[in-house]
Amino acid sequence: MASLDRSIVANVPVFAGLSPADLDVILSEARSVRYPRECSVFDQGTEAHSFFVLLHGHLRVEKMTPQGQQIVVRYVSAGELFGVAQAMGLKEYPATAIAVVESVALCWPSKAWQHLIARFPALAAGALQTVGNRLQDTQARVLEMSSEQVEQRIAHALLRLAKQAGRKVERGVEIDFPISRQDVAEMTGTTLHTVSRILSAWEQQGLVEGGRQRIVLREPHKLFGLAEGRSKE
Repeated sequence: MASLDRSIVANVPVFAGLSPADLDVILSEARSVRYPRECSVFDQGTEAHSFFVLLHGHLRVEKMTPQGQQIVVRYVSAGELFGVAQAMGLKEYPATAIAVVESVALCWPSKAWQHLIARFPALAAGALQTVGNRLQDTQARVLEMSSEQVEQRIAHALLRLAKQAGRKVERGVEIDFPISRQDVAEMTGTTLHTVSRILSAWEQQGLVEGGRQRIVLREPHKLFGLAEGRSKE
């Protein structure tokens, strides 16, 4: 099998600081996999057979709670390391990853993890930073769930998505992948009815613009005020 060109990971943060020769060694153990839209990359509770770097597209990470409630944990964008159960000492994937759009990822066998991080400490440091950032994000969301009104939680969720995957359009900042109101409900621990009611009100006020699995933030600064518990006026 032909080796992968190191240029495909030139902008991947977890590989920053590695030499071209180091990248060639790391990539020699990887393969490129394409995932059609709504295809599962891995499923919660299954053996953690691989770890990944997303090259193109977006993934939705979902988790089923012991009570049977499905929550959207986060979204993965191009350039991110994901599925690294080994870095958390897990033998099974703690959540399910699904391609929101057609996506391409690099895939390494899990058995390669230990010898790669032993040989390349910069890779271990990058993975640790990734896991740490996600832990901080999870803690922030837990705090939001326990202390904020649902309107604040929804505003925070939209701003977080816009920061991660927003693109400037004529009418504001568009979240650059398909996202439904049900997805927003599962991100914020509320119901589809509540999300629909709040987003419809925000559309009437000119704060957001919606469509079929599409959300544009027309007044991000006003949404920030809502997220922080301030008046939208």
